[in-house]
Amino acid sequence: MGESLFYSWLRHVKQCQIVQTNWKVSSQWDLKNEEKLIYLMQKVDEFFCTKYSYKIFKNNTSISQLLRQAECDVLGIDMTADKSKVYAVDVAFHENGLNYGNREVTVMKVMEKCVRTAFCLYGYLGNDNAEIIFASPKINPATLNDLNCCFEDLNILFSTFDLSFKFRLITNQEYDTNVLKPILLVSNDVSDTTELFMRSYQMFKMFDGEKVPKAQTSSYVPKPRVQRVEVPTDYPEDKALSELKVGQIAQRVLMPMLENGKATEQEIVFMQNLDYSKQLFGINYPLLVAVDTEFDTVRYYSKVLTIYGKKYRMCSQWFEVPANNDRPYLLSWIAKHKE
Repeated sequence: MGESLFYSWLRHVKQCQIVQTNWKVSSQWDLKNEEKLIYLMQKVDEFFCTKYSYKIFKNNTSISQLLRQAECDVLGIDMTADKSKVYAVDVAFHENGLNYGNREVTVMKVMEKCVRTAFCLYGYLGNDNAEIIFASPKINPATLNDLNCCFEDLNILFSTFDLSFKFRLITNQEYDTNVLKPILLVSNDVSDTTELFMRSYQMFKMFDGEKVPKAQTSSYVPKPRVQRVEVPTDYPEDKALSELKVGQIAQRVLMPMLENGKATEQEIVFMQNLDYSKQLFGINYPLLVAVDTEFDTVRYYSKVLTIYGKKYRMCSQWFEVPANNDRPYLLSWIAKHKE
């Protein structure tokens, strides 16, 4: 089930166009960068043996032997940027806390998995622009402390070899806020029967009696102004939204908030004004347009929102680049209008 969760997380939160579970190398693939991999294997082994007395490669004596054992639980590739970004995830769930043996063995096992995955990506894909993740919902404090130190060392060590891998540990509260909650936010629009975690959650909601909250009015009523305000900084960061892109937050969080009465009727009127929308959300179009009016349809989501009995479409032009970053404006509004 953990593999299915991260399959959906890579597809819908990280927006990877290609995702595969149980990714393994083929004996028919050509190994690239073999000399550097041999050198890396030696240096990584020396570093962890010297600093921690860890033998993370155990009895593996060659790079080919090490890579033959490789299997990545979930591999995703995001090809939207100029340079593709790879995510490689190993996920483990042990009810009483991550445990592959004693504490030392557990840490060495995790390190071996992560380093071996990096070697596979570099050797068979020729790629080092990758985020290598080990995820477990529960790791006990002593083991977690050792792993945090080792992950920090890995990131520093690989950077000294001019490799851009980012090693990341997702566990405990971060597992909930950065993975589980974001994927539940997008679950309503996913109908792929192969995504077992998502389908299980949707079935659970059917019988759990989950109801849409009744419309409520908000006491927060900002006045429309022509001048754009300073970039908001005084709002609590919601870690559950940190993995989502700004457009996803607009669709998964702002849309239902508007439909559920988190904005007053007066605010809804203001949101159809360009200057107000610009100063409050940073966007260059009115946030809302009535469906029975003329507007540039390519700038608005196709979904129709029903707010206080009237039908609207919401602006789709959200950006988070240095020259135009709408994210803090949107997060600030959400923080102020939550219960």
